[in-house]
Amino acid sequence: MKIGITCYPTYGGSGAIAAELGIQLSQRGHQVHFISYALPFRLPTFRQDLYFHQVETMSYPLFEHTPYTIPLAAKMADVTQAEGLDVLHVHYAIPHAVSAFLAREAVEGQVKVLTTLHGTDITLVGTDPSLRSITRLAINMSDQVTAVSSYLEQRTRETFHPNRPIRVIPNFVDSARFRPGQEEARHGFARPGERILLHLSNFRPVKRVTDVIRIFAKVRQEVPAKLLMVGDGVERPTAQYLARELNIEKHVLFLSRQDDIPGLMKVADLFLLPSEQESFGLAALEAMSCGVPVIASQVGGLPEVIEDGVSGFLYPVGDVEGMAEGALRVLMNEPFHRRLAQAARQRVLDHFDASHIVPQYEALYRDLLEY
Repeated sequence: MKIGITCYPTYGGSGAIAAELGIQLSQRGHQVHFISYALPFRLPTFRQDLYFHQVETMSYPLFEHTPYTIPLAAKMADVTQAEGLDVLHVHYAIPHAVSAFLAREAVEGQVKVLTTLHGTDITLVGTDPSLRSITRLAINMSDQVTAVSSYLEQRTRETFHPNRPIRVIPNFVDSARFRPGQEEARHGFARPGERILLHLSNFRPVKRVTDVIRIFAKVRQEVPAKLLMVGDGVERPTAQYLARELNIEKHVLFLSRQDDIPGLMKVADLFLLPSEQESFGLAALEAMSCGVPVIASQVGGLPEVIEDGVSGFLYPVGDVEGMAEGALRVLMNEPFHRRLAQAARQRVLDHFDASHIVPQYEALYRDLLEY
């Protein structure tokens, strides 16, 4: 099949999973065309049957803000006609599903539209009064809609009352790439005997990165450890300031955005994700695939990913004390840590490996084309 994929190319779960899906589809013999304003951050610059089409925006004196939705729709339509696309698979309702709907109209229905909802397009952006009605339209005008968790599917129904079914297809991980690593890789980050804690996100307020710093500060009082902060965003300066205030600055490494996420996951002993909201928690899943237990908030879709007490621990949002105690419980008991790590890896292999999830998308594409 010939699949067009549109996502936000910047650092974040929706762009990561869209890129991973495109790679997996190309490996399975499909032709994949990414359509966006920039190359998605996890996408290789070249792979056979994997193409990138850049959306060029127009600068015009009458436009106070450079429009993107219409140029994106035009590019989708052009690529659909030039390449004979079968499906436009858009990740995030606003504006991608709207653009895909316009593109489908422009090519007179020659392409099907599949919209995958990822989280903040429903829980934050879509609920804004100025966008609520257009978000509902984008969902209803899609030929098929998926959500990455049962939690998000329920939130979508409660918020928008769509007139079509929403299928849950969870996020996935390539367990061959995200796998437990070698001990020697740790030496670049920590001394022998030191534990390594890891956080990865786009450092938005919802990720509560200052909670990560506070949790680590309490862990550090009991256990020699380093904290790797991977990613970037508006909360980074605040987190750096707090690390200085708590006198742990030299033990916290701010690594900014990194390409080799599997390599970083492999060196960690524990992953921290104390978010205020997570519709799925892809970073937690990738850590689990690398055999890294997770300490996280009991919110959104995270309970669907992490089995509390089996592959990690879940706590109420803001429970820094509880999360720190849980982290110490894991880090100070090696047999217990090993058991959690093995359970985390096995849960991914049983439920979230790409080999289980990507065929569900393939089947959905075929159903759309037969409809």
